[in-house]
Amino acid sequence: MMSEGPDAYYKKRIPYTLRGQQFAFDIGHTLFSSFEVDDGTDLLLRTIEPAEPPARILDLGCGCGVIGIALARRFPDAAVTMADKDLLAVRYARHNAALNEAGNTSVLGSVGLEAVPPGPYDLIVSNIPAKIGDLAIEQEFVLGPLGQLRPGGEYWFVVVSGLNHLIPRLGPRHQLKLKEIKKRSGYTVYRIAQ
Repeated sequence: MMSEGPDAYYKKRIPYTLRGQQFAFDIGHTLFSSFEVDDGTDLLLRTIEPAEPPARILDLGCGCGVIGIALARRFPDAAVTMADKDLLAVRYARHNAALNEAGNTSVLGSVGLEAVPPGPYDLIVSNIPAKIGDLAIEQEFVLGPLGQLRPGGEYWFVVVSGLNHLIPRLGPRHQLKLKEIKKRSGYTVYRIAQ
């Protein structure tokens, strides 16, 4: 592993342990959760249990790559696509994929699904950004990804508790198989099955 960061934006290296595996994530000053792996991401990663091993995974809004890289290592036969609108996040996700020897990943810049290769995906994951507005969350981070899932696929995501006014209403409104899976310290993990 490298001892210094990839560029002038470098802030620090965050160690992380999941399912007995060690990870290291370099982060930049302006990236989301630049002190440690945030509690929502950690909760999602410790909760995800797909019904079957996925062959294609999409991490939407990947940030520095924690979720996608952890899943790439957990499912080494899967092809993992990570996407983020922030090009610095894309740079760091690529760097962190190499740092963590997650060669089964690809990282790209995309506003929502705009530049993401079309599905079907077996598993889609996201730590949904809370500050983009309810309509963007509904269209870009809930309904849009569902259109990219294969029949029988699963979408697992985590939201801050402040979004619990919105997410549960989307299930009945759009006839989604939406289930609250786990709640902890200000975050809730949901799963939508196709």
